[in-house]
Amino acid sequence: MGFELFLQNILNPPVLMFLLGLVAVLLKTELEVPQPLPKLFSLYLLIAIGLHGGYELSKSGINFEVFKVLLLAMFMAIVVPIYAFFILRLKLDVYNAVAIAATYGSISAVTFITAGSFLNSLGQSYGGYMVAAMTLMESPAIVIALILLSIFAKANNNSQIIWSEVFRESFLNPSVYLLMGTLIIGFLGGEKGWKAVEPLFGTLFKGMLAFFLLDMGIVAGRRIAEIKKVGTFLLAFGIFLPLFNAFVGIILAKLFGLFKGDAFMFSVLCASASYIAVPAAMRLSVPEANPSLYVTMSLTITFPFNIAIGIPIYYYFINWLWG
Repeated sequence: MGFELFLQNILNPPVLMFLLGLVAVLLKTELEVPQPLPKLFSLYLLIAIGLHGGYELSKSGINFEVFKVLLLAMFMAIVVPIYAFFILRLKLDVYNAVAIAATYGSISAVTFITAGSFLNSLGQSYGGYMVAAMTLMESPAIVIALILLSIFAKANNNSQIIWSEVFRESFLNPSVYLLMGTLIIGFLGGEKGWKAVEPLFGTLFKGMLAFFLLDMGIVAGRRIAEIKKVGTFLLAFGIFLPLFNAFVGIILAKLFGLFKGDAFMFSVLCASASYIAVPAAMRLSVPEANPSLYVTMSLTITFPFNIAIGIPIYYYFINWLWG
């Protein structure tokens, strides 16, 4: 069963498109997705997942199940960057430990979307409120990481944290704003609103995801050479911390009685790492940190690992536990 899930995930067209882009760079072809199309694909995916999530949330309503999922999401978004920071401090300075901890405490919307596509290919679904959980998990890690920085930075540090900018970057960065806004629109529009936009944001979704992952494969391929910069410790961290986070998420989901599809998507959120929102915030708030470490780790180690291997692994264990 495990190999079948792995094969099904790898043979999923969007995942194959990611690998196609990655291999294109390794073979030194001139394949590229012209700008500004990648930004358009990003906007499309965020709008599509937000609208559909809001529609699903309007169907389910705000109930105890929804509150439970959101509470677990907030818990993991706060706890993960804390223990990640102390693990990283074994080898790194405060600044790089803070930046990487924030990266792994936050989430990847594209990993979430790819996991949803994988789940749908198995004929299963998840609650639309998981989109709200995803949105909630994006920002807290930035704030927690900067609190850690203010506590553990050396006394002779002359840089100041401008908290108004931190909170603005955390809660009003474009991806969070767009997800929250479209989630509300989808919720208010309900079934009638979703039916009006479904031809664009529902039917074409997988095709646009394939285009986006092709570009992500090209971007990841161009950064592969930078993996040697992160060293063995960070390479292992980029694989084993997501696995650990996913299994913590699975255990919590089982203890709190989440539905099977929701448990899977929650574990994927716990395992993913940000390569868009948090790096942008870290460049602003922690300029002392080295972007080639935290961006390379999230984009060229954790993201491909989750897309190709992690997703079927998480589903295999959830399928085994839930039956």
